[in-house]
Amino acid sequence: MQGEQRRGVFRAGERVQLTDNKGRHYTISLTRGGYFQSTRGNLRHDAIIGQPEGSVLESESGRRFLALRPLLSDYVLSMPRGATVVYPKDSGQIITEADIFPGARVFEAGAGSGALSITLIQAAGSTGRVVSAEQREDFAEIAAGNVRSWLGTEPTTWDLRVGDASAVLGEFEPGWFDIVVLDMLAPWEHVPAITQALRPGGVVVVYVTTTTQLSRFAETVKTTGAFTEPISSETMRRTWHTEGLAVRPDHRMIGHTGFLCRARRLAADAQPLRETRRPAKGAYAEPVPGAEGPKWTAEDFGEREIAPKKLRKVRRDVAHRADVEASGESSPGPQGAKIAEKLAAEAAARTQQRAHD
Repeated sequence: MQGEQRRGVFRAGERVQLTDNKGRHYTISLTRGGYFQSTRGNLRHDAIIGQPEGSVLESESGRRFLALRPLLSDYVLSMPRGATVVYPKDSGQIITEADIFPGARVFEAGAGSGALSITLIQAAGSTGRVVSAEQREDFAEIAAGNVRSWLGTEPTTWDLRVGDASAVLGEFEPGWFDIVVLDMLAPWEHVPAITQALRPGGVVVVYVTTTTQLSRFAETVKTTGAFTEPISSETMRRTWHTEGLAVRPDHRMIGHTGFLCRARRLAADAQPLRETRRPAKGAYAEPVPGAEGPKWTAEDFGEREIAPKKLRKVRRDVAHRADVEASGESSPGPQGAKIAEKLAAEAAARTQQRAHD
């Protein structure tokens, strides 16, 4: 959202986060004549529209709700998604680890649902450039909708391309990028392209979820001789209960979500400095699991692909939200009609393919 969109009273078409007295959050898009329903109480959207942010409103049953505009950390966890998002605790760490500065040229591979893209675009600022690659067209469509919804406009500093990460990197001059951020299953496959794309001193940060991926990427980077020693880490986040002198950790925390691995590009004629200590016994006794054979899939890590039916619903939700934000009405609009036509064409193509098979 732009600055002016974040200020002032609530308006039809924008998002609002309602919080009940149990701390439960409900994120809705305000529409004229709309109606919010929950087990904690019901509210008419018209009772929210025109109220200042931070208002406490009573439902029809007398329950109270706090109304605020959602923060980015709230938005990325409530927005429609096709691919799993990078958690706010990790995206914030990526900004620091990669040193995303205003004016930076950033390449992102694996746009997914657009959560990390939003963070990178905002960090690079109006003078920066973020190029995102996404192999799946349907995921790219969702990412574009989520980014546009949060920023309130089509960002001119963002270039979203559908295609293979190495192929997209190859479209730029060698050394053009300051930073490369990868969120994908097999980032080591793109190390040669990353080596060409990064300027001397440039940073590569990879987000992976398993130790096998982490080890494979780190060892691949080392073998190139073109990067500094990789540094790996993970971030834990635990909230605390604070009530008078009763100060203690909350019973629940966000533990492991993923690993970050960072390395920096060396000058063309430089030799990397390697640690002189001996490797741990058995560290290189066997090849890294999965080093050979077919490409890895989400199922290899116990992750399930999003069901096609659910993915179609997410795409419709993104389009409907765009119509609501544009008109402030809940009735179908041009974006909804556009995605309906596109989904119908895809269904016809699937039917034709089955008949051909």
